[in-house]
Amino acid sequence: MLELYVEQGGRRLRCGYTTGACAAAAAKAAAELLLSGCAPQTVSINTPKGVPLTLDVLKPSLAGGRATCAIQKDSGDDPDVTNGVLVYAAVEKRSSGIEIDGGEGVGRVTKPGLNQPVGAAAINAVPRTMIREACCEIAAAHGYAGGFSIVISIPAGVELAKRTFNPRLGIAEGISVIGTTGIVEPMSNAALINTIQLELSVLAAGGQKAALLTPGNYGEDFARDVLGLDTEQQVTCSNFIGEALDAAVRSGFQKILLIGHIGKLVKLGIGMMNTHSAYGDGRMETLAACALEAGAELPALRAVLGCVSTDAALAVLQETGMLAGTMAVLGGRIDAALNRRVPEGGEAGFVCFTNAPGLRGVLAKSENADELMGLWKT
Repeated sequence: MLELYVEQGGRRLRCGYTTGACAAAAAKAAAELLLSGCAPQTVSINTPKGVPLTLDVLKPSLAGGRATCAIQKDSGDDPDVTNGVLVYAAVEKRSSGIEIDGGEGVGRVTKPGLNQPVGAAAINAVPRTMIREACCEIAAAHGYAGGFSIVISIPAGVELAKRTFNPRLGIAEGISVIGTTGIVEPMSNAALINTIQLELSVLAAGGQKAALLTPGNYGEDFARDVLGLDTEQQVTCSNFIGEALDAAVRSGFQKILLIGHIGKLVKLGIGMMNTHSAYGDGRMETLAACALEAGAELPALRAVLGCVSTDAALAVLQETGMLAGTMAVLGGRIDAALNRRVPEGGEAGFVCFTNAPGLRGVLAKSENADELMGLWKT
């Protein structure tokens, strides 16, 4: 078990290792078995992060010039669907060079814009390098000058893929062999942001000209059920609104529409581009400041500041006749925050809504929102 820990939200969480690290270790063990005839009990690799791993070798077999070994994935405290799966590598000799492919349960790329070309096994570049280096190390140790043919398989991958983003991204029939560091950090923000970037890259490569972002299910449902938009190509950005805007720009999108609940988007009114509560709140303070600018009286401001939810604050603003004015001010702030983040030449718009009983609907939207929504009208 890997004894490497990180602090997340005041908790001490154990790290794990990636499918890429498992594939490299399995390939190294299988290469050793192929060249020596003896299966190692453990295998050691170094990861791109610089953390060495010594892993147990499982299910070794040697038959017909083909050696196979497996490594069990350990995701640590990360809630990863691949935790505990067996990653197999089958290695055979070839005249020269190293050929790497995917077998059962390893996905196949079907759309452009991913780490590997269409038709290739979904084994990303860093794991491929790790596999290659691990097998070259064994070849050198045995004085072997030939090449290897390596097939990575994850038998449980076909079913597991249904619980991942892979079908949506254009990776069919299995999971991906991934990891840029070899180490899984629990609940990594970087992993979530990378998924957002990947989805946007795939959409751009597929010919999409504009990006539709929603923070979560509320936004997607409202866009589809109330606004009548086709949300098949929407990208969920969670709390990472700023990073999603950056990713959309990097992917080449010049038009970006964000549709979100006021509970999230109100934070943009004070420039918070990550809306997770760990980075701050300020929802009531922002609404109160906008209400003040719109002309609200002190009792209304005090009532807003005493609310514990945006829905409750909206009810106060409605009762005092300040809802429309406050939302107009807030809308201007949100619009400014988005367009500060998007470089000149790009265009960002938004729709801010509520599901509060009696108020459900659009609270504020950018001037270009209707035009942008037209791109996704069903």
